[in-house]
Amino acid sequence: MAITLYGIPNCDQVKKARTWLDGHAIPYRFHDFKKAGITQALIDGWLQHVGWEVLLNRKGTTWRGLPELRKAAVIDAASAAAVMLESPSIVKRPVLQIDGAVHVGFADADYRLFFKK
Repeated sequence: MAITLYGIPNCDQVKKARTWLDGHAIPYRFHDFKKAGITQALIDGWLQHVGWEVLLNRKGTTWRGLPELRKAAVIDAASAAAVMLESPSIVKRPVLQIDGAVHVGFADADYRLFFKK
């Protein structure tokens, strides 16, 4: 089973997810958006499992910092993917990928269900 956690190291939710995975001795690879970036193929893969409304973080400072015209142009998966490629920090974090399954965000209860622990 290949497990990858995508995010930014200083994000509180990413820190919680990493602590949870480490505490449950679950091996994973961490992919830092800031250093390694993200690709169209990666975003498209996630969008096959979760809606763009879930993946796009409209509550964060990156979103709030966008010009109003840019925000108004995000109306579907394609336009959301474009803004995520431009500003990877706008992706809701963390994104946990296990083989083909994808989970966005962190909550202890969700991770327990996801890992059936």
